[in-house]
Amino acid sequence: MAQAHARDVLAVLDGAGPALSPVAASWRRSLVLHGLDPENRKAPDTLTERELREAQERMGALRAAASDTLDALFQAVGAQGSCVLLTDSAGVPVDRRGAAADDPVFHRWGLWTGAVWSEAREGTNGIGTCIAEQRTLTIHRDQHFHTRNIGLSCTVAPLFDPQGRLAGALDVSSCRPGLDGMTGLMEAVVNDAARRIESKAFREAFPGARIVLLADGRADRASTPMLAVDADDVVIGATRAARQALELTDDKLRRGLPSPDRGADLEDAERAAVRRALGAAGGNVSAAATALGVSRATLHRKINRLGLGRS
Repeated sequence: MAQAHARDVLAVLDGAGPALSPVAASWRRSLVLHGLDPENRKAPDTLTERELREAQERMGALRAAASDTLDALFQAVGAQGSCVLLTDSAGVPVDRRGAAADDPVFHRWGLWTGAVWSEAREGTNGIGTCIAEQRTLTIHRDQHFHTRNIGLSCTVAPLFDPQGRLAGALDVSSCRPGLDGMTGLMEAVVNDAARRIESKAFREAFPGARIVLLADGRADRASTPMLAVDADDVVIGATRAARQALELTDDKLRRGLPSPDRGADLEDAERAAVRRALGAAGGNVSAAATALGVSRATLHRKINRLGLGRS
């Protein structure tokens, strides 16, 4: 079975197997980019106790925000023989929940705090590939790159810090068979838990701020679109999803940005007025400025701010 799995991996990468899939793309990274061997049977590398403590300290705020959700998630999945892992951005579990009866098995598999599950070290695996792809996914049994990991099934969602940076991942792993057909449900559960952790960490990072939740039609988004707004209705923080939706950068946030829930209607009206004036003036900025009762320099600033100068 072990040799068969290795042959299947190499066949796909040689072009003799099925068309390249996201899993096969990760297999290719594992083999070509990271130089790994699917038949490698070495256990995952593990941090020293000191290195693990340092990793836990770096994850301090997010780890604290995750605690209640880790408990609740384990209550939901632990009876099915699963453990729950919170990792940092290097793929190292810094916290976990598991049943005492199952812990010896998980420890042997390396599903433990301090183990290194990056794609560069372990090839295609739930934690490492989630971090590489920055999206919620499942790596089920023989989708793993290393033959020794094909008994595992791992569903993982990325976690982003209050500044929108990738901070780690939330993983539910099982070494029991019988999870076939539950991938979609498990991904929804883990993704929802990850978004709760992210939302709590974001709120705690901006105490006293008003939190604005942006409308978002994409239910599978790997982040929650939230803004933190101060007493002057200026945006002082944004999650990764909000940064993407509003094209925000750290520099834009430092310069000050009016809250869209208070200023969007006014800005839309201003944009429409400027467009009408420019249209009536045939694109002549000076004539449009005169019609609007502002200087030419002021109108140029408005055009740039409202994005009307882009072709």
